Amino acid sequence: MTRALSQGRCAEDLAAAFLAARGLELLARNVRCKAGEIDLVCRDGAILVLIEVRQRARSDFGGALASVGALKRRKLIRAARFFLHTRPTWRRCIVRFDVVGVQGNPCGTHEIAWIRDAFRAT
Repeated sequence: MTRALSQGRCAEDLAAAFLAARGLELLARNVRCKAGEIDLVCRDGAILVLIEVRQRARSDFGGALASVGALKRRKLIRAARFFLHTRPTWRRCIVRFDVVGVQGNPCGTHEIAWIRDAFRAT
């Protein structure tokens, strides 16, 4: 496993634990399709939360949270449509897109930032 993949996995583990400590229930990880990938799928009460986890060692160019641009949002929305299409149980749920940013070394010193309802599908 490359260093980047290892740090990415650490960042996802941190994000999952961070969100669980705040009451979200983890339902799935790394949901993949041709359109993209959803890092974490959680439930926050009756709301289905689709979460993108971003990790950056440095804050240059805005850091982890700023790295979710328009193209990434479109990919996440397409992946979400696929996810909901293949899981009829969740189709009627309210869906929210969150972003969790891990700034620094996820396997060492780091900070976590969480943006609830970071963007909407249009």
